[in-house]
Amino acid sequence: MDVAGGSGSLLKGMVDHGEVPHVLAVDDSLIDRKLVEKLLKNSSCKVTTAENGLRALEYLGLGDDQNRSNGNGSKINLIITDYCMPGMTGYELLKKIKESSIMSEVPVVVMSSENIPTRINKCLEEGAQMFMLKPLKQSDVKKLRCQMMKCGR
Repeated sequence: MDVAGGSGSLLKGMVDHGEVPHVLAVDDSLIDRKLVEKLLKNSSCKVTTAENGLRALEYLGLGDDQNRSNGNGSKINLIITDYCMPGMTGYELLKKIKESSIMSEVPVVVMSSENIPTRINKCLEEGAQMFMLKPLKQSDVKKLRCQMMKCGR
């Protein structure tokens, strides 16, 4: 209860007008998606989930068949994605987001159950804010919140 109770004021600097931060969580594993969602909600975040990279792009208004400007993505404050997913990896999703003029400023965090330095470096070089090992813990969510607020600047 301490985490949820004390986090409201910490999150205010992250978004305009003290709104609740909105995180898009992308993972092909239902269990991992639910875990990330629960941890983020415990930290007073609004969470939208997507089961793969294509769904995430559709939600963000970046799907191949979407020429209109981004309807939902402007409300997203952080995207957290699994690295290993069928169809489109977290790395490919990261690249598409960073190539987008409307979404390139949104921080992207990549997570994986495998600690592979070359993979981690590749994601960070492509613009990932952080790389985290799964399963996520509440302490990891505190680091995410810190990243969103640009702690330590």
